[in-house]
Amino acid sequence: MTRPALPRPRWLRSLLVLPPLVLLLVAGCGVPVEDTPRVIEVGTPSRVATAAPSAAASGPAAESLYLIRDGALVAVQRRLPAEPDPQGLLTDLLRGPTEAEQDRGLGTALGGQGVVASVQLLGDTAHVELPAGIESTGRNDDVLAFGQIVCTLTSRAGITGVVFTQQGARIGVPLPDASLSQVPLRAADYATLIANG
Repeated sequence: MTRPALPRPRWLRSLLVLPPLVLLLVAGCGVPVEDTPRVIEVGTPSRVATAAPSAAASGPAAESLYLIRDGALVAVQRRLPAEPDPQGLLTDLLRGPTEAEQDRGLGTALGGQGVVASVQLLGDTAHVELPAGIESTGRNDDVLAFGQIVCTLTSRAGITGVVFTQQGARIGVPLPDASLSQVPLRAADYATLIANG
């Protein structure tokens, strides 16, 4: 006389379903199945890439960029293979400080590549077009940001002033005394913010 089969406990039925389910999930996520175990070498983690240049280039030409340290504008000299045009100069400024410059405590008040749409040289005045939606709040960071642009561009031979526009119309930008100006600006307008030495 055979004994009737006892029903399997629910937990045992769950365990029997689990291996095929795991195989289905692994196959579905795109992870290839390997026949032999693979050794994974652990090394030092790589550094996260940033928009900032890693080192200043060298060459016969020079550019002056104005970065910030302790709430002041600081002139930084970089050597380049050739002198950049105004757009190239502004692009270098917007990339921010190199790692070596960061180690010296230098930073930027500019938020990156989207801050400036373009720069065009008309006569000896650089016309900097700002994207729509960027508004000046008059805060110290804004004053420093505009100071960085003005001092950097006017450090280049042939540029005596900088005006800022949005959709081609001049806009007022903040000065250190909290006033707004639409006239061509020079480094002298931000002289109180420039660090000595």
